[in-house]
Amino acid sequence: MGPQILKVLQLHHREHPDWLHHCLVWQLLGLRPQGTTDGSANGPLHHWGQPSCHPGPLYQAVSEEGPKNCQTSATLVIDCSLCYLKEESPVDMDTITLDPEEEDVDLVHCRIGKIEGLEVLRKAKTLSLRQNLIKNIENLETLVTLKELDLYDNQIRKLENLQTLTELDQLDVSFNLLRKVEGLERLTGLKKLFLLHNKISHIANLDHLTDLEMLELGSNRIRVIENLDSLSSLTSLFLGTNKITQFQHLEGLHNLTVLSIQSNRITKMEGLQGLVNLKELYLSHNGIEVIEGLENNKKLTTLDIAANRVKKIENISHLTDLQEFWMNDNQIENWSDLDELKSSKALETVYLERNPLQKDPQYRRKIMLALPTVRQIDATFIRF
Repeated sequence: MGPQILKVLQLHHREHPDWLHHCLVWQLLGLRPQGTTDGSANGPLHHWGQPSCHPGPLYQAVSEEGPKNCQTSATLVIDCSLCYLKEESPVDMDTITLDPEEEDVDLVHCRIGKIEGLEVLRKAKTLSLRQNLIKNIENLETLVTLKELDLYDNQIRKLENLQTLTELDQLDVSFNLLRKVEGLERLTGLKKLFLLHNKISHIANLDHLTDLEMLELGSNRIRVIENLDSLSSLTSLFLGTNKITQFQHLEGLHNLTVLSIQSNRITKMEGLQGLVNLKELYLSHNGIEVIEGLENNKKLTTLDIAANRVKKIENISHLTDLQEFWMNDNQIENWSDLDELKSSKALETVYLERNPLQKDPQYRRKIMLALPTVRQIDATFIRF
């Protein structure tokens, strides 16, 4: 593989990453694209979901979907460098045929520059406009039957003109240019809101979303957890890759079962005592030194404290439902620390690699002896 190809592999074209990928594959295989290609439609897993390589949730596992149900007359350039450098121009919506009877409308990667001409979609329940060139949310007021709206990976700067979509229960405006959470006042039935990878600095204007169950605000510029008190129905909260320094204002989230605050600036585990129904806690890549503050979180099944500064496994013997324990990339050096996990009879997976313990030539054998219920150590399953 030549240096030019390698250079392209390292680039991330925000506006059309799939197009770059397909061009690269065609270039390497010596093939020319024939019309459009079909991409998988997995949707964002939030918890992205958690979403990548173990350990750590597939946080933001957001899928990159290919073009579907769109026909364009544009000539695709095979040369990889041109694929990256060539600026795509928007297409006119008049060139796209819409079926008035269609309930699930997929207009992914069609180079749409403006939302218009969708009035015929009287029965649409889901509308996907992923990976286009859209700058404004507009001309959607007639789509009153819409349940899901996907605007992932566009160029949108403001949440607006959504007031008539009162039936909406899922909205995804991830990978855009939003700076504020706004314009959602009428969407009181919303259950899932994805605002991953924008430029949002404050959590605000969500008080009226009392039915909201999942909130994804990862990869933004948030420094403080705030204004979530009224979201009593919230079960999953994702705040990874922000600038948060402490847990606060979480007391009212009694139904929360999943909390992900990976890759922030947390140094102390506190403020979690009100989350009595929490089952999954993801805290990897912070600055935590001591495991503490989990006395009331007895329902935890997954605990991720990977890539912190922890020297001792402690204060978790009461977590008897624990199934996944991710503690890799810390400073654990005493085998006696594993005694803290012996009361977790359902424990199946432990990650302890890249701790001082791993230098022991009997590393895997000692874990198996100390924790006989474990079926996976690091990324490898145990063979019996």
